Amino acid sequence: MKYYQYKDEKSITCLLCRHYCVLKEDEHGICGINFNEKSELANKTYNHPSTIHMDPIEKKPLYHFLPNTSSLSIGTVGCNFRCPFCQNYSISQTSLVDEKNNYTPEDIVFLALKNGAQSISYTYNEPTIWYPYAKDIGVIAKANGLKNVFVSSGYESEEVFEDMQSWLDAINIDLKSFSHEYYKKVLKVNLDGVLKSLKAFAKSNIWLEITTLIIPNVNDSEEELHKMAAFISGELSIDIPWHLSAFHPEYKMLDTPSTPMSTLSRAKEIARSYGIKYVYIGNVVNDNSTYCDKCGELLIKRGGFAAEILNLRNAKCTSCENEIKGVWS
Repeated sequence: MKYYQYKDEKSITCLLCRHYCVLKEDEHGICGINFNEKSELANKTYNHPSTIHMDPIEKKPLYHFLPNTSSLSIGTVGCNFRCPFCQNYSISQTSLVDEKNNYTPEDIVFLALKNGAQSISYTYNEPTIWYPYAKDIGVIAKANGLKNVFVSSGYESEEVFEDMQSWLDAINIDLKSFSHEYYKKVLKVNLDGVLKSLKAFAKSNIWLEITTLIIPNVNDSEEELHKMAAFISGELSIDIPWHLSAFHPEYKMLDTPSTPMSTLSRAKEIARSYGIKYVYIGNVVNDNSTYCDKCGELLIKRGGFAAEILNLRNAKCTSCENEIKGVWS
């Protein structure tokens, strides 16, 4: 795809995310890394990742996608959100690029294969804003038998969403709140855009899981939890895994307390009351194993980020033959 279109003789519109920033010559978008260079969109992080690391796929978190495998994870700098709780703020909230880190798409795929990864994850900061680099890596990765994963806040443009269908295998999207005001005033984006993305991915062939960071006095009210659960069950699918993660003080929210286990447990109860089959509590010590929603058989045993497949064969529970949605091979 072409990542921009001409607005007029002096400006272009970036097509990477739903901000659709209009950029005059030498201007950069909200993300801080895409800019107008001689009437073309240039991305200054291309070939310049800030972070490269081997991770268990469970850390993304993805629990119904190639369990107990490794993923080469990469990130750059910049973001199109302004989350005050970001744990990766040192890279997401800067536009300073270390050009000494120089890795072509071919280099990244070579590292993944060399280290025995089964996938490449585009993560740590919002990968949508460096989509041209991610896609170039992903196409080569797919040709070499690797799968591709996005960890995203869900503000992909419609153009990027359509383009992803040919090479992306899975995505975890943050549903950070169900408050339009919070998204607009604090995160600086539109909640409707995220909800549209979630609906689109839920209908696509790209495997989707959802994460919500439960923050005390921000999005932990019963009313808001009910709204999120109702949306997932009613507008998406009860088969989509929902990860409820504990907040810990970070970045601009150092005075906010960590999420109590009681709040997380209550959130899980609410989710289950809406029929959502697979609800996992993260960022705390907790049983995050996968059980058959029909007979209760232990299918995948998890401890931390380690996983062991026990009673799941050919995407079915070995006890009752119930189909378990996911990507298992």
